Order: sequence, then structure tokens, then C-alpha cells
Amino acid sequence: MAERMQKFVSLGQKMPEKRPATARAGDFHEIYADFIAQKAAEQASRCAQCGVPFCQTHCPLQNNIPDWLRLTAEGRLRDAYELSAATNSMPEVCGRICPQDRLCEGACVIEQSEHGAVTIGAVEKYLTETAWREGWVEPLAPRSERSESVGIIGAGPAGLAAAERMRQRGYQVTVYDRHDRVGGLLIYGIPNFKLEKEVVQRRAQRLIDGGVNFELNCNVGETISFADLRARHDAVLIATGVYKPKPLNAPNDRSVVKALDFLIAANRVGLGDAVPEFAGGILNASGRRVVVIGGGDTGSDCVGTSLRQGCKSLVNLELMPKPPVERSEDNPWPQWSFVYRTSSSHKEGGERRYSVLTKSFEDDGTGHVAALNTVLL
Repeated sequence: MAERMQKFVSLGQKMPEKRPATARAGDFHEIYADFIAQKAAEQASRCAQCGVPFCQTHCPLQNNIPDWLRLTAEGRLRDAYELSAATNSMPEVCGRICPQDRLCEGACVIEQSEHGAVTIGAVEKYLTETAWREGWVEPLAPRSERSESVGIIGAGPAGLAAAERMRQRGYQVTVYDRHDRVGGLLIYGIPNFKLEKEVVQRRAQRLIDGGVNFELNCNVGETISFADLRARHDAVLIATGVYKPKPLNAPNDRSVVKALDFLIAANRVGLGDAVPEFAGGILNASGRRVVVIGGGDTGSDCVGTSLRQGCKSLVNLELMPKPPVERSEDNPWPQWSFVYRTSSSHKEGGERRYSVLTKSFEDDGTGHVAALNTVLL
């Protein structure tokens, strides 16, 4: 047992194969390949099986991470998948886009011993993709039917997770969404190079096959009133997400493109939709000199999308100072480590500038931004 718990000493951290930056920047396919079985088992075996699993306590879902890592290392993949799915309605989504470096992997004990965290997210993705391929993802079957109905506003991750849990318990579930596809920001907000849409669509189909009803192109408050919704159902869950952007409070920002508008247009085009604003160049970075304001995940998504669309140049502005390379003394483990990170999008191109406050914009006279006035903090 002691030998198994110390495999991380002799076995280094290894991620699945990553497509070269020059190759992946030319399309919207996913960046990482899947683990092969042997590599997944090897990486899972690096888990130290801690008595106090900080990876689990730092997971918002409290996933039983050490247990399904152990099962994966033992080759018991179906058991590992079922344990993973017991606390997570969409583990293949979390394995792709959850910020593991700030949560489970960031809290991994062996990361602190400089051996590199267990690659939890990659193993989670591998398990669930294997389960889909092998037919282990069972149909959604209620334990028994109930007469009570539940209405859910929003077909994004929260709404879909709630729909699955409610339907498992036999409730009659209807999900309302203003978009024309199921998935919310999983479909329209997150770029395909991080989460291919088929991954979300097969989850949605499982819900449909299991008896969950979806009313799409339904904007609550316009298509149907909230009062009517309350009258239809015994309970209503609001799971609308956050679509309203944070204002810059900078003069002349009328022609500045909002991140979600830009990402939604790109995703719609990728799905084959006609998007006039994209075709007309308003929401298309091709040939443009692009400035992305904001250094978080959404900003990174805009960087990667702009590069793939063929922007002429790209600068990413961050209000905060550049983080240190190593964790500072006032940022002790197991707190989230505030250190310098480079996303896959930033590795593909563009320039990053820190401690920059955008004060105002200048119009070129035709309704387009000509320049930004900034202050170096």
C-alpha cells in the first residue's frame, strides 16, 4: 500500500497530447486528445490517497476524486465512472472546462512537494468518454413517476443538472430557454476548441429520451409570463445564468463589442447559423486590430477566437498587476495559488499587458473604435 501511495515520486505528471499551437490556432477543434488507457491508469496511480483529500474539499461538487482515481488505476473503469457520475451530472464537461488548477488540482498535496498535481480533469474526461463509448452511460430512467411538475428557466449547466436530478426522482420536468438549442453558455458561450458541441448535445439528447421536455425560443417574460409559468407547475427553478456584461464606465464605449456577443456569434457560425453581424464584420475579428479588455477565462476565450478568425493583431489588457511566478508568503497552500499562468489561447499568439486601466475610447467618426486611452497603474 505504501508503495502505491508514493508512485508520484517515480512517475512524473503527464497530460494528454496537446495539439501544437500553430496547428490548433487554424481551427476550432479541441486542443487536447484523450488519454489512452495505460496512460490514464498510470496518471491516476499517482494519487497519494491522502487521509484528508484536499482535492475533494476544494471541489464545488465534493466529487469522490481519490476513490475514482484509485479505481481507474486498478482498471475498474466502469466502477470509476459510476462513482464520478454519482456526484456530477456532466463529468465530461467538467473534465474539459472546470478550472482544475484553481480547485482540485490546485489543492493536490503532491503539487506542494513539487512533483506536479495529479491530472484529475484529464482522467475525469477519459473516464466519461470511455463510458459513452462502451455504453455505460445508462438511459435516464425515473425510479417511479410522480404527478408534480417542475418548470426550469434556463437550459444551461445548472438547468440541465437540475432537470436530470428532478427527472430521476420522477417529476414531470419542462425546461424553458430563449435560445434555439439546449445547452446555454455551454453551447453559445464556450468556444468549440475548449468544448466541442457534440459533447453537450448528447447529454441533452439523453434528457430528452428520458422524458424531459424543452420549450426553446421561449423568452420568459415575453413569450410566456412568469405568472403563467407558476400556474403551470408546482415548482419553478430560475437557472438563467449571467448574461449582463460588467460595464467599463469608460466614455465612448458604445461601439465596443461585448465578450458574450462576440463568442455567441462565433459559436452560432460554427453551428451553421446565419449571423448578419458576423457576416457584416461587426462581430468578426478577421483582419481587425483587436484589443481584449480583461485577463480572465472569458478574455482568454476571446483571444483564442480572435486568433482563429484571423485578426491582424491582438493585445490583451489586464487591470491587475502581473502575478508572481511563485506563490507568495501571504498566499499559503491550500488557498488558490495566485501565480502567473499562460492559457492555451495566449500561447497561440497576441500580447499581454498588465496594470492597464482603460479610461476612454475614441471614435473614428463612423461608429468604430479608433483608439483607447489607458493609464498604466
